[in-house]
Amino acid sequence: MEVHMSEEVLAGLDRARTKAIQQSKRLRIVGEDHVYPVLRSWDGGFALSSDAPHLRGTVEFCDGAKLLHECLIVCSAQDGREMVYEYKRMTKATEGRILDFVQADDAPVALLTR
Repeated sequence: MEVHMSEEVLAGLDRARTKAIQQSKRLRIVGEDHVYPVLRSWDGGFALSSDAPHLRGTVEFCDGAKLLHECLIVCSAQDGREMVYEYKRMTKATEGRILDFVQADDAPVALLTR
């Protein structure tokens, strides 16, 4: 069974999914061998509690144990009870292995013997 949805509905579902991930209490930053819970996040950055150190450099943005993004960050401000960080670069984590060559779509995935 195929279901066709309009572009507006798909965009709304995507926004809702992004908002649910951002509001999840499982979001965390892994950097300098420590794990910091994310209080809130938005397109350009995120906020940690004010007792978090001034992180700078590459960190991992995770949802529980699942790696979502690898980010290059800089601490931009301390706003009351939050330490605010901005993304300089945010790269989506890949599911599979990284290839340095072009692989054909019909390439075999395994070799079966008798």
